[in-house]
Amino acid sequence: MLIWFVVLYLLFSVGVGLYASTRVHNSRDFVVAGRNLPLPIVTATVFATWFGAETVLGISATFVKEGLGGVVADPFGASMCLIIAGLFFAPLLYRMNILTIGDYYRARYNRTVELIMTICIMISYLGWVSAQVTALGLVFNLVSGGVIDQSTGMVIGTAIVLGYTMFGGMWSVALLDFVQMTVIMSAMILIATLVGDDAGGAGRVISHAQAAGKLQLFPQGGYEVWIPFIGAGLTMMLGSIPQQDVFQRMTSAKNEKTAVRGTVLGGVLYFGFAFVPMFLAYSATLIDPEVFGALIESDSQMVLPNLILFHTPLIAQVFFFGALLSAIMSTASATLLAPSVMFTENILKHFALKHMSDQQMLRTMRIIVLTFGAIVLAFALQSNESIFKMVENAYKVTLVAAFVPLAFGLYWKRANNQGALLSIALGLISWLTMEKFYTGTIWPPQLVGLLFSVAGMLIGSWLPDLTRTNHSKA
Repeated sequence: MLIWFVVLYLLFSVGVGLYASTRVHNSRDFVVAGRNLPLPIVTATVFATWFGAETVLGISATFVKEGLGGVVADPFGASMCLIIAGLFFAPLLYRMNILTIGDYYRARYNRTVELIMTICIMISYLGWVSAQVTALGLVFNLVSGGVIDQSTGMVIGTAIVLGYTMFGGMWSVALLDFVQMTVIMSAMILIATLVGDDAGGAGRVISHAQAAGKLQLFPQGGYEVWIPFIGAGLTMMLGSIPQQDVFQRMTSAKNEKTAVRGTVLGGVLYFGFAFVPMFLAYSATLIDPEVFGALIESDSQMVLPNLILFHTPLIAQVFFFGALLSAIMSTASATLLAPSVMFTENILKHFALKHMSDQQMLRTMRIIVLTFGAIVLAFALQSNESIFKMVENAYKVTLVAAFVPLAFGLYWKRANNQGALLSIALGLISWLTMEKFYTGTIWPPQLVGLLFSVAGMLIGSWLPDLTRTNHSKA
């Protein structure tokens, strides 16, 4: 029965996505939904995009093993990213009336910076989208009782998401996100009530977690524990801001005020509901300590799915896997669309196909979505990383290369091309050097990269500009 409910839900989702494609008439409709989205839709698409596989499976598994200190990057850093982006970046970027975050780097600096940033941001999406593809395979494997193996499930899931994303673009993503947010919230509340009762009540679960030290967020000790903690928090808090998916959601709003409010509200909702999967996973350790204790050691990502499959009624299973599919598909569609749009707009359009019409550009974007989907699927099939680690690693490159040129470009008039290029170079080189040779130190490589990136921007912008290219003010 469960697999048929899942099939019906998938067919419904595809139908909504294809209906949304009727609203796509040009590239602006495809990329930013014509800048027409109202507050509820903007809030929903921000929330649903971030509430993905890592939130349901990855964060919950990490919390059970490491406590709140282990999930400082997500949801703490991730939700703060959305709030900061909404308050300090949405107003300025919305006013520029541009299609991609890559356009900003060209307008503020030059085409060289635009090209480098586009490539860095596109690379960062590999891990994030791969995490969603991996989770799709896992869901199909579970709900089919093992009939569909995980690799086949990854192929099927990717094909479904590609189907409606290719045709509907941001309109499909936005309308489906509204439906999926409703499903996610309803399902999480229902299942938390059922599972909490089985575990002896929410009070018992929370007090047990408190006694076990799982609710301790801040590390105990000196700088040797605080530096890695800060590095983990900043990775998603700042590294996620210069991302095309965040930019698209802000700039798809019908006006500037909606862009700000929708992004902040989405971040607040995400923070609140991200704790529900953690509550569920920890409840499992009280419901059946022996079985789930062993599973935590062998494959902690399977704790929550097994809890739902073997300890809840069919209706709860339908809601849970419907919510999980909603979370995964909303994130996957958004993260497939974002890098594909950037590649078309910021590389092909300006460096290969300078004279293409708007309809040619729209067709090209759809082809690139398909191509990027195939690349991500191949990457996911070869990866052995956990879902949580795939997502956490995705933002390191944008933290060390893209954040400083974006923030300083918006808020420091002296920032120039030379400063941006030196910031990117020092950030990437120091980060990669640390990853290669010094991973055993207390300094997270991405934090070192961020500090060098700031230094590069300050030094390059204060020295005489050897690039001799005037930049426009953002």
